[in-house]
Amino acid sequence: MPMPLFGMVLSLGILLLVALCSWGGFALFDRFNPPPLGKLSDLSVEVVDHDGALLRAYTNEAGQWRFAANLDELDPEFVSILLAYEDKRFWTHGGVDLQAILRASWQLLTNGRIISGASTISMQLARLLEPREKRTFTAKFWQMLRALQLEDRMSKREILTAYLTLAPYGGNLEGIRAASLAYFAKEPKELSLSEAALLVALPQSPEARRPDISPRRALAARNTVLERMATAGVMPQSEVDRASSKPLNAPRHPMPQLAAHAADRMLAEAPDRQRHPTTLDRALQEKMEAVVRDATGALAPNLSVALVLADGSNGDILAEVGSPDYLSAERSGWIDMTRKMRSPGSALKPFIYGLAFEEGLVQAETLITDSPVNFGGYRPKNFDMGYQGDVSIHDALLMSLNVPAVALLDAVGPARLMERLKRGDVEVSLPKGSDVGLAIGLGGLGITLKDLTQLYTAFVNDGRVQPLRDIPPNGDDAQDPRAPLLDQTAVWHVSDILQDATPPEGSGKLAIAYKTGTSYGYRDAWSVGFDGRYVIGVWVGKPDNSAVPGITGRTAAAPILYDAFARTGLTIEPFAPAPLGVKRQSFAELPPTQKHFRLSPLWSEASSVPEPAPRISYPPDGAKIELNATANGAPMPLIVKLQDGRPPFRWLGNGQVFKANGHKRSISWLPDGQGQSTLTVIDAAGRADSVSVFLQRPAPAP
Repeated sequence: MPMPLFGMVLSLGILLLVALCSWGGFALFDRFNPPPLGKLSDLSVEVVDHDGALLRAYTNEAGQWRFAANLDELDPEFVSILLAYEDKRFWTHGGVDLQAILRASWQLLTNGRIISGASTISMQLARLLEPREKRTFTAKFWQMLRALQLEDRMSKREILTAYLTLAPYGGNLEGIRAASLAYFAKEPKELSLSEAALLVALPQSPEARRPDISPRRALAARNTVLERMATAGVMPQSEVDRASSKPLNAPRHPMPQLAAHAADRMLAEAPDRQRHPTTLDRALQEKMEAVVRDATGALAPNLSVALVLADGSNGDILAEVGSPDYLSAERSGWIDMTRKMRSPGSALKPFIYGLAFEEGLVQAETLITDSPVNFGGYRPKNFDMGYQGDVSIHDALLMSLNVPAVALLDAVGPARLMERLKRGDVEVSLPKGSDVGLAIGLGGLGITLKDLTQLYTAFVNDGRVQPLRDIPPNGDDAQDPRAPLLDQTAVWHVSDILQDATPPEGSGKLAIAYKTGTSYGYRDAWSVGFDGRYVIGVWVGKPDNSAVPGITGRTAAAPILYDAFARTGLTIEPFAPAPLGVKRQSFAELPPTQKHFRLSPLWSEASSVPEPAPRISYPPDGAKIELNATANGAPMPLIVKLQDGRPPFRWLGNGQVFKANGHKRSISWLPDGQGQSTLTVIDAAGRADSVSVFLQRPAPAP
């Protein structure tokens, strides 16, 4: 159709539209032909942090990024530019701007070509809701009808919001928020003037002006919008010039993809919800994902890492990382290891010691014997296969000695430990066919990283566990009257000991307390730490639960824990003061009943298997050993190590009794000189072992 004729037809169409509305036919049309508003509900699913910041998003059913616009979260300057450029009488017309249509028709009639458009925001929304392939009179007339319907159903703010939700921005981007996130990696309220102008220009020709594909066209379109704003007096020329001079830098950014496992879990639990609020903190989530990602550089490529950071005062999970790389096939990255059952190794020992403190069985300086014991067929051994003899409760916990932990668990009862774990609202699993026994103290059960971290919140809440959550509670959620896991005195004693734990190698000192754990067979490495408020749990291992030779909680998980605390940016909170009347006591201050912890008579020597004789494990018999010297030329002592036997021990070198005797299984020996020497140890049962070694000075350097 020739342009002048099209203008005449369009004018007649306007008269027909007015007549339709005047005769009451519009009401009948509206009743049987309501506008299709379904697209407005087909939105991208959002997972947001506790402040509403986007963590992760999913495309809608059509594969598009489409987020609901919010006028209150848009810069008013952007709205002003948009309306000045697209529809300057938006707030006053009824959906069809007759003045603009008459002007456009007259320009078309007199010039033979389109000089300016007449589509209102309402008409453009109608076209987005009901796309038509061809731009014909019928299509334009239909848009006018739909615009009138929309104006009758929706407020102006709702229409503008709907337009900014559906406006095309190139590719699979729809709506101002998707465009702002994709092209500038920021929310619309943070757009600069030059960025806002580009996003005003894009919907007119989204594919031709895509800044990531056609930057020159995008730049020209942006500057055209800016110049029109200056001409219309919307903004000063100086601001326009400054914005126009800025280079265009708008590559296509990926949508935020944080907290992948938590987001997937929430989507699966509530698939019909469009927006999923969480307790997570976006900044902390980014930092903790970086900590886990960086840690994998020092680990084998098939090892995974998981981490949970929680505010122990209220149970809010602030960050959780299920794996270093969600898409990694080698690490099975799609498996959320914060929610998988694994053996905690020694990570439950603080709760055993807590029960012993609660019962008044021990104090920090109480002595307990670390030596081979047969607990009715259960014979725990230490990680290094050696024994320390008499040690304080303080040192036994820090050294994570197994026999003392099992002895204390035997005294308080494994059933009581299980009952306290239930108070902590955690789920544990026992091996198939097994009962609650002493083995649970050394990791003979399964627990998730999330639940283990939850248990440790007792140490920042005077003994009460705060159930961890990553979904905010409902307003009508009642307070949980759960009884304390441990009393305040026990919590303080255990925390006071764990604060003395040595930082892992290469880590700086932090004012935190922590405990590590290594499961049987080197399958899992754990570390859980806390200050006066925050708790962080770390797990390292293989998702398939296979062994990782040499992996330990101290070497693999503890460095990640320290790095996580150091990089949170949170202020380290001080520990709670000692409860009234509670203080550290020296060994001399202890009452007689607490100076030594004695094993149950049930585990007497008569009921135990024969105790192994002492064995010097280093130096080996027949070894030739070089005697090194210190910087000042003095000879360096030789470290001697002992396994098995019953303390106290008596040591002899070439028949001479050492000054270093007692319960230690690692001593320093300063030989008399070079040549053949005999080293002997005698235990409390009179059993002995000897080794003969040849000592020599190191050969001089050539």
